[in-house]
Amino acid sequence: MTNQEQVEQGRHYVMNTYGRLPIALVRGLGARVWDGDGKEYLDFLSGLAVNSVGHCHPKVVKAIQEQAAKLLHVSNLYWIEPQNKLAQMLVENSFADKVFFCNSGAEANEGAIKLARKYAKKRWGEEKYEIITMEHSFHGRTLAALTATGQPKYQEGFAPLPAGFRYAPFGDLEALQKVMGPQTCAIMIEPVQGEGGVNVAERSYWEGLAQLVKEKDVLLIVDEVQSGMGRTGKLFAYENYGLKPHIMTLAKALGGGTPIGALLASDEVADAFSPGDHASTFGGNPLVTAAALAVMEVLLQDGLVKHCQTMGAYFQEELKKLATRHSMIVEVRGLGLMLACQLNREGASIVSSCLQKGLIINCTAGNVLRFLPPLTIQSQDIDQAITILDEVLTEAGKG
Repeated sequence: MTNQEQVEQGRHYVMNTYGRLPIALVRGLGARVWDGDGKEYLDFLSGLAVNSVGHCHPKVVKAIQEQAAKLLHVSNLYWIEPQNKLAQMLVENSFADKVFFCNSGAEANEGAIKLARKYAKKRWGEEKYEIITMEHSFHGRTLAALTATGQPKYQEGFAPLPAGFRYAPFGDLEALQKVMGPQTCAIMIEPVQGEGGVNVAERSYWEGLAQLVKEKDVLLIVDEVQSGMGRTGKLFAYENYGLKPHIMTLAKALGGGTPIGALLASDEVADAFSPGDHASTFGGNPLVTAAALAVMEVLLQDGLVKHCQTMGAYFQEELKKLATRHSMIVEVRGLGLMLACQLNREGASIVSSCLQKGLIINCTAGNVLRFLPPLTIQSQDIDQAITILDEVLTEAGKG
């Protein structure tokens, strides 16, 4: 089917919840995808940080094929071999002692909220239930995760929202201290705010946050749904700041394109959950955990995390050079291959023009161009993306 045919079919049958671009992507390989009309694109969005090892990585494809021929699904009433192996691999490469598997980042964050409250009530009593999140954060679309999200535009129309959340400005330690109170049980934070504009805080903030968590005796939850799995040049973004969280959430890149989420915690915190406290029918089933195992092996054995550091530094430098040629770029920021250019104007038209020239990016926070290429990206791919951006910004500057 052509792009137009698929657009018409989708508009007729699919709920209108996305501002979709007028193409249908039908095939992918590495850092490239093709649409229904056969046009090729350089993908610098990676399915919103999902396809971090590239589209159709052969090791991931092989793992899915082999597992699909063996066992697709059994319930969590039984032990699942690839789930056990994946949990072990995640624990051995992080701060955590235990893992719970689900299907998405929003589910993982819902689980983190439940776990934090359950632990708090067991340890400190019923009055401890409040979770502080950051302004401009994004934690998901389910009701509690939506309430945790510090952006009113996502919450409009869904009141009444669950109680027990307060917000502080991201990167402002003094303001965070003022928001904390006797009911505070946890601070939930993204190491890099993705949907909020690829915002990065100073290292001094993170050092102060770690000290504050210790002094106030509250839990630290890091939402690594977008920043985790090598994206920032470390396997987990919290490692950039020397943090030791109590709870971490993962999703997106963990499954290499299959739907998986994970909630990780220390033994002390994880023990607050008892059988029946939390569950997920499809969470951690054989197929998705086999895929995630392959993703982990690619990240750890193929040197992709180190490669991300190198390519991220190169890409950021090229974006800064681009900024010297185009005054509409007011800031370049980010970590690893989670990068952004903030513009002095709306960015939607820039995204559309890039798409026409064969480059897939997106705009968040209204005027922030976000770049999330696969970690397998090469310098020549970055050079191609910079050339397209240069052309588009030049044309936009003449308008």
